[in-house]
Amino acid sequence: MSNSPSKNLTDFSRFFLEPQNATHRQYEALRAYFVKGLPSNEAARRFGYTPGSFRVLCTEFRKQPHRPFFLAPAKGPGTAPRADAVRARVVALRKQNLSIYDISAALNKTGQRLSPASVSLLLKEEGFARLPRRRDEERPDIARPATAEIADVRHLDLSPRRVRTQFGGLFLFLPYLARIPFDRLLDKAGLPGTQMVPAGCAMRALLGLKLFGTARHSHVMSDVFDDGMALFAGLNVIPKRSFLTEYSCRINPRCYPQVARHWFDAVGRLGLERGFSFDLDFHTIPYHGDDALVEKHYVSKRSRRQKGLLAFLVQDADQRVFCYANAEVRKAEQNDEILRFVEYWKARTKRLPQELVFDSKLTTHANLDRLNKLGIEFITLRRRTPKMMRTIHQMPLSAWRRIELKNIARAYRTPKILDQTIHLNNYEGTLRQLAVTDLGHEEPTILITNQRRRSPVTLIGRYAQRMIIENAIANGIDFFHMDALSSAVAMKINCDLQLTLMASSLYRLLGQRIGNGYERAKSRHLFRDFINATAQILIGEHDIEVRFQKRAHNPLLLAAEFDKTSVKIPWLGNKRLHLRFG
Repeated sequence: MSNSPSKNLTDFSRFFLEPQNATHRQYEALRAYFVKGLPSNEAARRFGYTPGSFRVLCTEFRKQPHRPFFLAPAKGPGTAPRADAVRARVVALRKQNLSIYDISAALNKTGQRLSPASVSLLLKEEGFARLPRRRDEERPDIARPATAEIADVRHLDLSPRRVRTQFGGLFLFLPYLARIPFDRLLDKAGLPGTQMVPAGCAMRALLGLKLFGTARHSHVMSDVFDDGMALFAGLNVIPKRSFLTEYSCRINPRCYPQVARHWFDAVGRLGLERGFSFDLDFHTIPYHGDDALVEKHYVSKRSRRQKGLLAFLVQDADQRVFCYANAEVRKAEQNDEILRFVEYWKARTKRLPQELVFDSKLTTHANLDRLNKLGIEFITLRRRTPKMMRTIHQMPLSAWRRIELKNIARAYRTPKILDQTIHLNNYEGTLRQLAVTDLGHEEPTILITNQRRRSPVTLIGRYAQRMIIENAIANGIDFFHMDALSSAVAMKINCDLQLTLMASSLYRLLGQRIGNGYERAKSRHLFRDFINATAQILIGEHDIEVRFQKRAHNPLLLAAEFDKTSVKIPWLGNKRLHLRFG
């Protein structure tokens, strides 16, 4: 017979000689070493340990010789009545078509606390599958957020009534939008719209969110019942975030240049002043996706290169308003973007910009030559090279002179300068170069300009203001929340940038009218003092009266005669808007 007793014994002996359980393997290895007297290396080899790890195992056993290798016998009954009762309760509730969250809430009410995750594991053990998506009438009757109406201009209620809004400050902008006129401008540019939500209503809803607050409204859904925001847009309720995102994707990119031109001309007719000196800069809007078509650009706030969309921004240095922007700049075209701005400004104002101030990497020497031939003055940084630094450091001390910067609040107000004339490749003629030290940097700052008659103090002071305005550009971008990529209201960058231009112009028009130093105030400052205000709205037969609460800065609005406002609002039934201040 093949099944001999000796063979059966051999098969069973493998259970002790070839243990599979880690605790069992430790026990047999230690027993072979301490009881059978096997050498340390042999015991380690037989049970799959390295010599070093087996010596550590023996040392730990000597420290704790009474460690348990075998499980203690079970005590008490073999069942858990309380756990079994909870399990039966969970199964009964699932048979009532309740979700894991509903079951967890029902158990908590009876004192049997069980998390949704634990309920899910228990149901899985019992063989229950996940519930299919249920309709609202199939769900338990519990408290839920109220559902707002669907945005539809045809359901706009302009009957006499009184409402209260937290967006009262937005009505300070309505007279400007009514005088543009806003809807006709958008229709002329070809923006899409429907009978329920025309283009003007959709853009006013987005513009209202852009004007109000310091971060893009990821909580739009909490504002859908505010009648003030809806009236500002000309709708019965503010559109939901899904519509706002979808609408920005429906706009043809070719529409934005037309909107920008029409808006520029319209706000100019409203009295928005135009300066002569401009600050130009690129701003990278980070992109957190895997799209291979998105190029990598330098992100200054993170000091690294990453995928992003490169936006070109121009700010009026005198008025501190964004006057030009382009969100479709590719690497191959970015050097010529400055020339496109010059063409745009000449087409809109019939004159060339007088002065441009920008960073060293914004354009090329050949484009600097083109600007010089057009008679446009410029100031820019020059990239430092080791050869240039050696030449500057070898200059005698007598070639340097100390100057005093005026009207600039900074710690280093008495730098030393080296004023030279230089030649650049691809640039006809000579340029003026100013090397500046003692500005708080280890290496000299190198400025180049085609302005030969202006004093070094004026030139350096102007570029120092550019550094301050660079921060102002960053503050403006932060206030108008262009980088809020985590927001629930995701928008196309083109749409977001166009709304930023509109909002910046409206804030500057407001500041010009108020005066008293607000002409050059930051948008954040204007928002805090005037726009962030609650109000009561009285809708009458022929008028809409907005009554603001008593605030410290209301006298400035009264001095600017905002209380004499009487403007027909086309998208509000041509009712006249009146502003009253407590």
